[in-house]
Amino acid sequence: MKYFSLIAFLLVCSVNANAALNLYPFDDEVKKERFANLIDELRCTVCQNQTIGASNAPLAKDLRDRVYRMIQEGRSDEQIKNFLVERFTDFVLYKPPVKSSTYLLWLGPSALFFIAIIFLLINIRKRSVTESDEIDPEQHKRVQELLKEQQKDNNHA
Repeated sequence: MKYFSLIAFLLVCSVNANAALNLYPFDDEVKKERFANLIDELRCTVCQNQTIGASNAPLAKDLRDRVYRMIQEGRSDEQIKNFLVERFTDFVLYKPPVKSSTYLLWLGPSALFFIAIIFLLINIRKRSVTESDEIDPEQHKRVQELLKEQQKDNNHA
């Protein structure tokens, strides 16, 4: 059932992306391909987890329209991305550039992973360090006495 849901979700997303492509007429395949690539590389800032090609949000449609117009005007992919980054920051890009303002985004998951590993190792070490196996002399003496009593009882029986 879980796999069916995933397949259905992916199918809906691909249908949405293809539907978006079919709504925009292009005079050549290169522009159509650029448009398809761009709408799959740009994040819907409303949905945050979908591309503007897969999202049904009004903002995503506006962004698709804007990208279409800029492609028709002859702007490059970089110019289009820069235009959107100016308005929505690097968050609009699914693959933002590595720079000082995005270090946390790029390094955060790795840092969290290493912190989790360190925490796990510390906990494992704490659990493995138990009380010493040695007993103090009084306990040793008491155990010896109990063993002698046990032997006496066994010999008398």
